[in-house]
Amino acid sequence: MENYRIVSREEWLTARRALLAKEKEATHLRDAINAQRLAMPWVKIETDYVFDTPAGKKTLSDLFAGRSQLIVYHFMLGPGWTAGCPGCSFLADHIEGALPHLEHHDVTWTAVSRAPLAEIEAYKARMGWHFPWASSFGSDFNYDFHVSFTKEQLAKGKVEYNFTEMEAVHAAEELPGLSAFIKDETGNVFHSYSSYARGPEEMIGTLMILDRAPKGRNEETTMDFVRRHDEYENKRTAHSCAPEYRQPNRHIGET
Repeated sequence: MENYRIVSREEWLTARRALLAKEKEATHLRDAINAQRLAMPWVKIETDYVFDTPAGKKTLSDLFAGRSQLIVYHFMLGPGWTAGCPGCSFLADHIEGALPHLEHHDVTWTAVSRAPLAEIEAYKARMGWHFPWASSFGSDFNYDFHVSFTKEQLAKGKVEYNFTEMEAVHAAEELPGLSAFIKDETGNVFHSYSSYARGPEEMIGTLMILDRAPKGRNEETTMDFVRRHDEYENKRTAHSCAPEYRQPNRHIGET
């Protein structure tokens, strides 16, 4: 605490008003970015992706669940993993309260992972979650949306992630992201948006609250304090996934 200045109320108000001007600037920039995001063109989905769900096989179109918009969270849970990525799990903890609001605004949200459905269901039960979560095991969905990489791709030294080429040494077989889709009146599905790395960070309400706390996120590296919500008491290492599969808890790079 020795690095913090103690000032008069008048001096504090001067600093707060200066910060408020910056906050308003950021809000207006966010509004402009949102408008540009909505103006993004769409790409028609030509592949018949099929997913495993608790209700049976479903296509990408089926995942809309009768709505016209679909948000897919690319959750890092690969085949054989005993637990999901801590960072993805942190984000997932914030989802269920939003679902009724999204669904009544014509938006379906679902997680998708490459792990087989039985492994997804086991981890989902451990975490106590009830949101939709489908398995893309056996399909190219994760690979086509650049959140999963084969050992052969990684061996080549570079992979495409977050719309750029990155060194494979900084990647893993599974990485996080979010993709948005829309369905027209005739049933055609289009890809409208994807975001990777720290792009979906604003979905994590805890971080937004911490950003307003006196000590902020109080981290040395990105989200190094995060654990799965059932692991805080046993002090497990925060910045890694379970050692059984040695996949790092990375939200690679900047937005």
